[in-house]
Amino acid sequence: MIKRISIVLFTLVFLVLAGAYIALWLSLPNLDQQRLAPVTATTLLERDARGHTIVTAANGMDAAYATGFAHAQDRLFQMDLLRRSGAGEIAELFGSAALPLDQRARFHQFRQRAEMITSQLPDNHRELLAAYTQGVNDAVNEMSVLPFEYLFLRQSFKPWEMADSILVSFSMYMDLQHSQVSRDLTFTRIAARYGENMVDFLLLPSAYQAALDNSVVPQPLVIDIPQLTNIDNRDWAYRAIEEPIDIGSNNWAVSGSLTSTGAGMISDDMHLGLRVPPIWYRLSLNYQQEGQDVSLHGVSLPGSPGIIVGSNTHIAWGFTNANLDNTDWIELADDTPVTSIDEVIKTPDGEHIYTILMSEYGPVKTFNEQRYALRWTAHFDYAVNLNHTSLATAKTVAQAREITQSMGIPVQNFVVADNSGNVGWMPAGAVTARLTPSNIAIPQSAVSESWSFQAHDLPAVINPDSNRIWTANARVISTQQLERFGDGGYALGARGLQIRDRLYERETFSEDDFYAIQLDNEAQFLSRWHAILTRTLRQSPNEFKADLALLDNWQACSCPDSVGYTLVRKFRTEVINQLLAPIENHLHTEELTLRPVLRHVEPAINVILQQQPQLWLPEDYPNYQQFLVNMYRQSRGKLLAQYVDGDIDRLNELRWGFVNELRVQHPFSRVMPFLSGFLDMPSVPGFGDSYLPAVQNGTHGASQRLTVQPGFEHNAILTIPGGQSGHPLSPFYRLGFDDYTRAQDTPLLPGESAHKIEFSALN
Repeated sequence: MIKRISIVLFTLVFLVLAGAYIALWLSLPNLDQQRLAPVTATTLLERDARGHTIVTAANGMDAAYATGFAHAQDRLFQMDLLRRSGAGEIAELFGSAALPLDQRARFHQFRQRAEMITSQLPDNHRELLAAYTQGVNDAVNEMSVLPFEYLFLRQSFKPWEMADSILVSFSMYMDLQHSQVSRDLTFTRIAARYGENMVDFLLLPSAYQAALDNSVVPQPLVIDIPQLTNIDNRDWAYRAIEEPIDIGSNNWAVSGSLTSTGAGMISDDMHLGLRVPPIWYRLSLNYQQEGQDVSLHGVSLPGSPGIIVGSNTHIAWGFTNANLDNTDWIELADDTPVTSIDEVIKTPDGEHIYTILMSEYGPVKTFNEQRYALRWTAHFDYAVNLNHTSLATAKTVAQAREITQSMGIPVQNFVVADNSGNVGWMPAGAVTARLTPSNIAIPQSAVSESWSFQAHDLPAVINPDSNRIWTANARVISTQQLERFGDGGYALGARGLQIRDRLYERETFSEDDFYAIQLDNEAQFLSRWHAILTRTLRQSPNEFKADLALLDNWQACSCPDSVGYTLVRKFRTEVINQLLAPIENHLHTEELTLRPVLRHVEPAINVILQQQPQLWLPEDYPNYQQFLVNMYRQSRGKLLAQYVDGDIDRLNELRWGFVNELRVQHPFSRVMPFLSGFLDMPSVPGFGDSYLPAVQNGTHGASQRLTVQPGFEHNAILTIPGGQSGHPLSPFYRLGFDDYTRAQDTPLLPGESAHKIEFSALN
């Protein structure tokens, strides 16, 4: 009897697994076919042996149709998540656990804004979106089985709409620049509790400044450290501040006078969350526009037509987050009217109501009975458009600059080079025309009417005397321009400074030289913290003999085999968290955190450690030496407990590559670990960190690495941390990940066609 039951159970399990595999296999897209389509002439959609997508079309509209078709075949679920992320509709798929994410997006009412923007687009851009949308839906309609994610969630796919591509752009606003929204609100509440001098202290100028004009914000001659007020109620209870994913992006360029070809050269590595599938999609577009051949190579964003970063053989370009100040929180008067808006959030188990308070100045949040309204460029009709697609036909840096003046994207540092050797930097995207940025809330009477307009007085640096341009999310503009455009959360600047210095180490550059800078993991920034920790532990050499040996051999890099780097890195975090604990604890009572402003605090922490004020010394410590020693004991203890079962004899196993292991995961495996082996990329030792060019933080890092000279694309490099397809049975699912982790020179250009879909015109 038991044997018979076992056989039946085994058979049932086998049938279930076989059925699941067959369904999964049936959901693979058909990459070789001929079909009729709403194109004006025969259009080819090909893929090479890496899955790199090549579109050849008669015009841009047909190319957009084929792009939409390809995106849907390879990345349908990713596209769906992006539009849902922008709209605040994730919980419809994943249930109530996703409600906080949806509420954060619904506060900004992006779906309504996307529909309004779509209706106002110029005719040629509406036609482009319509063609792309038709391509997406035609690809879905031919699927006999939807991608496995829908089968697993028991959900269907809602047809793509033109407004969904606008929502994809809004999802990038949330990903790239929502920290500005949180940052200014955090500073506002710090000012309310501790005074504006505390905000000024936390915003002390960084010593790591590398503006393109070399201007430096001067340090105050005398730095008065503000007291933590209400001293009897300071709460030193340790509350770890979640480290922001503050690893930014890098790009740089040199003019043709520093290359062997005479063309300018750019590098670009945008740092985002690393996931399966990767955010970017390799794409080559070939078509004609106004009688001229267009040839584009680079990365696209599934859900949106066109190339985001790449080269058109005349110019090459890349982006990093610019961090100009594009938010204002407005302190509302008591009698300012507000209205309630109920947003319905659907989940598999029913509907949830999320109520938003809305004023004439924007959506409202309330803290300690004070109401604040938000103004953000993402809330205005100039926030999103398709003007970036015009870069496809730009031939010079000057033409590219003209296009950037009207782009509707989260404002970026746009670095561009052309094949005549010119290079340039300029902000590209939505910048408010209001003239008075602020790090804290402004009174209602100070709201500028210019918020309704996009700024066109944007600075630029074209062909500098140095022949070099660099950005890394820190301040690029001059100190004079800072007053006009503000600080929306600039990075500390250590990465930009290190890149700038690398660019001055040579007088000629090749693609390999640029790749080496992308992989630079010298720990210049942490050297000061290494000195502090070493000096601290040498006061007790017997207790810390093994630790000091590891610190002496730390290699001064975030190298995979460096234990010393791990010890220094985690010591710094422990010190900062403890010194700022009272502020963090107070913010926590208002459901806020220091996380969005943590990138600014290094100069303030440095001053505290130099002056050692008693009121900033956590209780129970007689002096800062004992404080620092104990912070190291704590950070070391946490490392040992987390990674080696608390065994201090295994201290030398805390290699940075182990502690900072790169884990590129599918969203499903994060909540269902048993799927990891099937869905995730293989884990590899980490090698980079936040404050140096080679960025990597376990689950975040360079989402692509591009180096290209326009006109010489055959030498160009493009690596991406994952494969082209989101289907785990596709040969293109993992292909490319090894090149990325091993720093191989994956070509930008596609190889010979291995698969072909031919679209023929309907009539």
